[in-house]
Amino acid sequence: MPVDQYLFPALRRRRFLLSAWPWRALAYLATTVPVAAVVAPGVALVALLWWNIGHRLVQSQPLRGIDLVAPVVCTVLALLAAPLLSVPLAALERWRLGLVDSRPVTSAHRPARDALTWLSTRYTEAATWREVLYATVLGGLVPLAYGLVGLLLFVELAFLTGPFLIPAGEGPIALGATTVDTPQAAIPYALVALALLPAVPYLLSLVAAGQAALARALLGTAPGGEATALREVARSRARLMTAYEAERSRIERDLHDGVQHRLTSLTLQLSLARLDTAADSPAAAPLARAHEQAKELMTVLRDLIHGIAPQTLRDLGLPAALRELADRSPIPVTVTVAERATGRLPELVENTAYFAVSEALANTAKHAGATRAEVSADRDGDLLVLQVRDDGRGGADPARGTGLSGLADRVATVRGRLLLASPVGGPTLVRVELPCTL
Repeated sequence: MPVDQYLFPALRRRRFLLSAWPWRALAYLATTVPVAAVVAPGVALVALLWWNIGHRLVQSQPLRGIDLVAPVVCTVLALLAAPLLSVPLAALERWRLGLVDSRPVTSAHRPARDALTWLSTRYTEAATWREVLYATVLGGLVPLAYGLVGLLLFVELAFLTGPFLIPAGEGPIALGATTVDTPQAAIPYALVALALLPAVPYLLSLVAAGQAALARALLGTAPGGEATALREVARSRARLMTAYEAERSRIERDLHDGVQHRLTSLTLQLSLARLDTAADSPAAAPLARAHEQAKELMTVLRDLIHGIAPQTLRDLGLPAALRELADRSPIPVTVTVAERATGRLPELVENTAYFAVSEALANTAKHAGATRAEVSADRDGDLLVLQVRDDGRGGADPARGTGLSGLADRVATVRGRLLLASPVGGPTLVRVELPCTL
């Protein structure tokens, strides 16, 4: 029998009541109460202030200045403070989620390098505001839901203990919405409550499972379901790119060490044959044409090999390869490589960086109408940052088929990202960020 990792599938098991899941659900609900009690006052205050405005409008009562200022001020303060408070609250909730869900759940926050970046990132990313939404639900709707469940449990308890709570001849006593006069009259209600008693763990577990599902949806990216599928697709793309780069290197070696050497030998043989052939010989002209064609073919093959896998990149590294790109560009290109970016990187990262810059410079030469370009490479922690800037006309649009979409896909295979700034009139800036460790 498969082991249930979270509460929903466990509810469908016949032996659910005999398992630990009802107790885990009860523990989850019980520990929710103090957490919700901390958040509820702030949510209730904002809600009551806005409810007061709505009540006055419905009752056609005049609105005072304080009636308008207080809700706005409290709402603004709540929105400013909520992200700072919701982040630790979400971390606590992700930890508590383990009571009813054994699947790991990780934060969806992006990493930040310093305090200022942390603040700007937290206030602008969607993950933070999903956590704020969860905190609002925890402080507003959860107390109402728990109150309703508590009322049902109170009625269940009253019916169940009714025959023992009614002294004989003491007059009628209320049991929920009904009244009874004697212990005997309360017995049918107690029997109904006794029959419904096994449903109580199911009710509590359903409430806990619903809250846990909401927490999982809002507080992070779990490794199950669609997130796992997306990560597996990313890994598959990276594996394909690695295999593609390995095959590219093999083809380059075969062409360089095999075909190019043989073609070089053929060219030398033709050159020697021309020296041994008289100028007025009938074979002289065809031999000269064959020699020239062999030399042209060597040039074509050299360019082909360079496009497949640059020898300079493989032997000397990315800085030398970038400078070679600049020398081959039809427009003047300035290359700046920071000292911390001069070391060797994983082959896949270097290849991706090289072809990203190569594609960006090719776009600059073909489409930008630029007179010069600048290429820079730097390290920012574990990120390799490449920037290509030109003084062209701008207005670059990936939708117009300039190769930027394919370049972005290539960068994404190594968990990097491509950023483009190209206002009409220029300049155009292409920024590529690649993780240095894979």
